[in-house]
Amino acid sequence: MGLSIKDIIPRREIEISDLKGKTLCVDAFNALYQFLSTIRQYDGTPLMDSHKNITSHLSGIFYRNIALLDEGIKLIYVFDGKAPDLKSKVHKKRQDVRDVAKEKYEEAKQSEDLGGMKRYSSQLVRLTDEMIVESKELLEAMGIAVVQAPGEGEAQAAYLARVDPNIYASVSQDYDSLLFGAPKLIRNLTLSRKKKTFSGYVEVFPEIIELDKVLNHLGINLDQLICIGILVGTDYNPKGVPGIGQKKALELVKKFEQPVLIFNELKERINSLPVEDQFDWKEIFELFHKPSVIEPENLICTDVNIIKKGSECIGGKIIFPRVNENKIKEILVERHEFSEERIDKQIEKLVGMKEKSKQKGLDKWF
Repeated sequence: MGLSIKDIIPRREIEISDLKGKTLCVDAFNALYQFLSTIRQYDGTPLMDSHKNITSHLSGIFYRNIALLDEGIKLIYVFDGKAPDLKSKVHKKRQDVRDVAKEKYEEAKQSEDLGGMKRYSSQLVRLTDEMIVESKELLEAMGIAVVQAPGEGEAQAAYLARVDPNIYASVSQDYDSLLFGAPKLIRNLTLSRKKKTFSGYVEVFPEIIELDKVLNHLGINLDQLICIGILVGTDYNPKGVPGIGQKKALELVKKFEQPVLIFNELKERINSLPVEDQFDWKEIFELFHKPSVIEPENLICTDVNIIKKGSECIGGKIIFPRVNENKIKEILVERHEFSEERIDKQIEKLVGMKEKSKQKGLDKWF
C-alpha cells in the first residue's frame, strides 16, 4: 500500500548515470510486486511458462537488473522476514481487495473487456514462497547480493543505508523508508522513461529524496515525521485518523511537537474509530523507531537467517557472489522456458560487465 505523504515531500529528479559506482539496497518485495504488476501480457495476465508458472518477476529481475548493472550500479536485494503482528490488518485488506478484483476480472473477461481485464488483473498480485526462493536464486546467480532481514526488508535496507558507508541509498517506491530513517531514498529506479498505469503510460524519471533535506524543508524532526505517517495511515494502521491528510498532519505535529501531546490531542478521534481500525500509536511509533534489524557486523555467511548461500560477508562487509551462468540458464531456460538465445546474449553481457569491473579493480594496483 505504501505511505501517502508525497505532496509534502521534496525530491529531485536524477539521471541513472548519477548512480554510477554507487551501491544501492533494494526493498526486494517492493520490487517484485512491481514486476508482477507491470510485466504482463496484452490482456493483463502475467507472463507464464507452459505449466502456468508465473514468470513476470523473473523477467523483471533478469532484464531490468542487467540494465542497471550495465550502468555501473551495484545492487543488494533485501528480503522481508517475519512481518509484525500489526501488519495483519493490511494483509487482510489486501486480500479483500484481491477478492473484489477477482470478481471484477471475471466479469471483464466474460464481456471481453481487455481494459477491465488489465485493470483488475494487476490487483490479483500475490507473491508466493516459491517465487521468493527462485528470486533469491536468480539474483545470486547474477552476482547480486541477497540479504534476508529478520523483519521488514524495507527497514533493514534503510538501516544498512544509514550505517554502512559503502551503501549510497535504499530503493523503494514507498515513502515508509524515510520513517525507518533511510538517509537517501531512490524511487523510479529504471532506465525506462515510461510507467504503465491503468489509463496508459506516463513519463517518469528516477528521483532521490534526502531525509535531512525533507526534515529541514518541513521544519520537523524524524520523530515528528513518523507521527505524520501514523496520522495519515501506515501499513500498521491503514485507516490513519479520519479527516487528517498530509498537510493537516504536518500542521498538527508542528503545533504540538511531541508525540505524546500530538496523540493526546487526537485521542477521542482515534477512539471513535471502528474497533478494527483503532490503534496504539506508541506500538506503531516503536516499530518505525526501533525496527527489527540485524547489525552489519553480524552479516556473516554462517548465519542462514541473513545471508543465503552464494552471498558472503566478512567483517560486516557484504561480498557480492560470482556470476553463475549455468544456474541462470537452469532457472530461466530449463525450468521456465525463456528463450535460450536471448538469455545467452544477456549472460554474455553480464559476464562482460563483471570482467570489466574486475579489470578496473586490478588496474588500481599498477
